Amino acid sequence: MSIYSALLPAVLLCLSAPLWAAQKVDLDYRVKFLPDTDQAEVSLSLGQGERVLSLDFNLGDENLYTDFAGDGQWTQESPQRGVWQPAKGKARLTYRVRINHERSAGRYDARMTEDWALLRGDDLVPAVQLRQQSNTELVARLKFDLPKGWKSVETGWPRIGTHQFRIDNPQRKFDRPTGWIIAGKIGTRRARLGDTEVTIAAPVGEGMRRMDILTLLTFVWPEAQAVFPRDPGKLLIVGAGEPMWRGGLSATNSYYMHSARPLVSENGTSSLVHELVHVFGRIQARERSDWITEGLAEYYAIELVRRAGGLSEDRYQKVREHLLKWSKPVKSLRTAHASGPVTARAVLLLQELDRELRQKTKGSTQPRSLDDVTRGLMRLDKASTQDFIEISENVMGGPSKVLDSKLLR
Repeated sequence: MSIYSALLPAVLLCLSAPLWAAQKVDLDYRVKFLPDTDQAEVSLSLGQGERVLSLDFNLGDENLYTDFAGDGQWTQESPQRGVWQPAKGKARLTYRVRINHERSAGRYDARMTEDWALLRGDDLVPAVQLRQQSNTELVARLKFDLPKGWKSVETGWPRIGTHQFRIDNPQRKFDRPTGWIIAGKIGTRRARLGDTEVTIAAPVGEGMRRMDILTLLTFVWPEAQAVFPRDPGKLLIVGAGEPMWRGGLSATNSYYMHSARPLVSENGTSSLVHELVHVFGRIQARERSDWITEGLAEYYAIELVRRAGGLSEDRYQKVREHLLKWSKPVKSLRTAHASGPVTARAVLLLQELDRELRQKTKGSTQPRSLDDVTRGLMRLDKASTQDFIEISENVMGGPSKVLDSKLLR
């Protein structure tokens, strides 16, 4: 065999390797806040527009987006949808998006003032259906141009430069800058808890108790890690005062808390830990089973504080008394959106199930608890009541008396 014959397979392998490897294409987002107009100017730039056949945007029903212009073809047949077919080579699409958004009358879940902006990146870049050439991988980055006097910007994504972040979600082909964003004259506190970089950020003067939040998180973090086998690389918690919405809202890498919300309320639960459970668990429900999502978040909002030593047995029993009184009118847990009383009744059922699991598996080689059920639910995209029952009874090793309830029918 000649040396040329011996080298031929290796040469062919080298020539064909690029056919297998994905072609990386730069996708750069640029955001410029315009406080005078209550808008942000957003641009999407593609390094190789020919690799992307089309981006079909879901623009929603609230007329947030205007002034579309791009290299290539932009088509908008209705206010709700728009399609961009990028030009070859470097291609850019620009538009404007309105920031202020009322969640209820006079209460905002997105707001911009002269000094700061607080919003979700999901609204900066609407949901997209992507059509692209095969073996194409978009590499997404996000950069901000801040108004004069605005000092910094924070997102739940890793920072790669001044006002610049890397957007990478392995579960999506098209990476959007989802999660909470805060920019302007803001104050921050940072800590490393486990393997997660935690940042608490809020506009200066809005009454956000950043150090209090970090202290409580430090106590409950080991307990949360023991339940949820998921350590986000970064977690951002943002907040502000009036007239922002007086509640908590979570995303995959961040969440919002109104600055006036107590870390632990008078009834013994913690909105701060409740939203943390949503971030860690990412458990979503289907088929009128929102009691699972909200019930587990509230169950662990109590339980993690208890396990961390922040709730005595006497206080725990008083919390249960409050839940019993609040949920007394509830006849069924089956609903698409769990109310406060439904969530309270779900917590009681989950506490009863945890006791049943522990009792039935006591003395076995692997004692079980509700934690094992929760970890099973985390493997599902969305969970139904039937999924919950099946996972629980599989963990228990037999039928559950607690789950044989009219509440779940």
